[in-house]
Amino acid sequence: MSMETLHRDDLPLGGFAGLTEKQLVVDSRLWSSPGAWDGIGNFVYLADANFQPHGQTNMHPHKEIDVISVMVAGRISHEGSLEHGKNLNVNQAQVQRAGGEGFSHNEVNPSDTQNRMIQLWVLPETPDERAGYKSYELARGAMTRIYGGSAGQTETFASKTRLDVGRLEKGQRIKRSGVFIAYVTRGNGVLNGNDVCDGDLVRGEALEFESTENDTQIIIVTVE
Repeated sequence: MSMETLHRDDLPLGGFAGLTEKQLVVDSRLWSSPGAWDGIGNFVYLADANFQPHGQTNMHPHKEIDVISVMVAGRISHEGSLEHGKNLNVNQAQVQRAGGEGFSHNEVNPSDTQNRMIQLWVLPETPDERAGYKSYELARGAMTRIYGGSAGQTETFASKTRLDVGRLEKGQRIKRSGVFIAYVTRGNGVLNGNDVCDGDLVRGEALEFESTENDTQIIIVTVE
């Protein structure tokens, strides 16, 4: 499988309510979006969104989808049927499992400045599960698993589709085997011999990445 790169800035700007966004992954199992890729495994959606000052998504429901939010800049105030009132700050992530029970939520930018949030969706492997919520601190100089893994652990929601977020220092290297989709959300690096930067979405097989800037952030999706 050859490596392919999709550049965020080449995609049309969309949005709704109080935010604008670029949709980089919209799987054909959902709907079509100009220029967007299909996902891998049960990963079906990725949008790079900017909330306007005091913008919000407005309250809306989800069912049988796992909704993952990664804060790149600024913060949001989370409202809804799961963990109402929780704040999500830069370098934090939250995962909301809708399951068959479902949930409703509204994400609000409480600040006077624009923020930036990456939203990803993954289809659950088991239908009719209970709704649930997990949150994560993204440690500097490390990769943090925020989704996927065996059913025998409770740190993450179990799935064969795995999401890791890295905050890597200059010169740090990581490797992943198998098919991957990776999205650079801060900084720069070299991925399989090619220069990549903020806004580059890459897919291929057998990832090798080296950060060339301190606190480079990368989201990596793989399938077990």
